Formats: sequence, structure tokens, C-alpha cells
Amino acid sequence: MTKNIITLAIAALMAMTAEAQTATKAKSILDKTAAIVSNKNGASANFKISGSKTGTLSGRIFIKGNKFKATTPEASMWFNGTTQWTYMNNTEEVNVSSPTENQQAQMNPYKFITLYKSGYALSSKTLKGAYEVYLKATDSKRPIKEMYITINSKTYLPSQVRMLQGGKWTTVSISNFKAENLSDATFTFNPKQYPDAEIIDLR
Repeated sequence: MTKNIITLAIAALMAMTAEAQTATKAKSILDKTAAIVSNKNGASANFKISGSKTGTLSGRIFIKGNKFKATTPEASMWFNGTTQWTYMNNTEEVNVSSPTENQQAQMNPYKFITLYKSGYALSSKTLKGAYEVYLKATDSKRPIKEMYITINSKTYLPSQVRMLQGGKWTTVSISNFKAENLSDATFTFNPKQYPDAEIIDLR
């Protein structure tokens, strides 16, 4: 009986150690990815979002810290870290809002570079030429409950992000990452460039 208890205790300890190691590895992978993506001067990439809520949407995103600008054939979006402007090409309307973390993540596939640091349990596995890092929310207030991030094992650049939010999965494919030198003005809507736009403040 005592031998069985000792065996079970050792097995549980080994499982806990293995879990801690995979969490440490997952964080190390994301730390390296975040360091590359969070280029202090800025970066850009192509993206394709697909999900039951969003449909399919393709475009290019520009990022710098927590700021981003996304352009698609249908719309352009700017976020300066506090305020978001969304310009609709067909109506020439600009909606001004203060987006939640969840809303930011829907349009910024690189939001994970700050999310993973708190409120999530991490694990990882090795695929062919890539890592798959899994995030599971430990904080019930987190709008994104689960996330899978596929990361190139040589470049540490992410190629896909899958997020579970509101009970629905959204998949973002990312390609053509490029370091840029972007000014802060890139992430703020300039009304002079859209003189006919109707501005609708939703804050």
C-alpha cells in the first residue's frame, strides 16, 4: 500500500515537473516571438481573418507597440493605443470608439504578444518546422478563453493565430512580416485625407 502511494506521488511529481517545463518552454518561445514582432520602430504583415462572426477578411496590418493600422478593400482602421477610427469605404463613414481588449484582438493578430504575460496557462508542442503554443485563460474575465499560436521554429515569426472568444473560433493567417520605420501619426486617423467623411463618435 505504502509502495503504491509512493509510486503515485512520484508519478504526480513527474507530471507536474513536465507541465512546468512545457510552460517554461512556451513562454520562452513567445518571449522570442514578442521581441521580434515588437520592433520598436514598427512592422507590417499581410493577414487573413476567417470566422463565423467576421466572415473572411484580408489585408495588411501595421503595428508599433500596442498601436496598429489595418487596411482591407472594405475599410481602414487606426488605433493609437486609446482611440480607434474605422473608415468604411462604401459609406465614407468614420466610427470613433474606445475598443475593448477583445475588439482589439479581432483586428490585431499580434495582440497575443502582450496577452500571454498574465492571465493564461501556457503549453507547447513541436510540429514539423514549427511550434504550437497553447494559451488557456486562468482569469475568467479574459474575453479570449483559448488561443493557439503557430510559430516558425527557425524565424520565431507567427504564421497563424486561432482564438476562442464568445464561444466562436477565429483564425488569423499571417505572412510577409517586414520590419518598418513607422511614425506614431501612422496610427491616427487624419481627417484632411478624407474631407468628405462623416465622423460618428461612438464613445
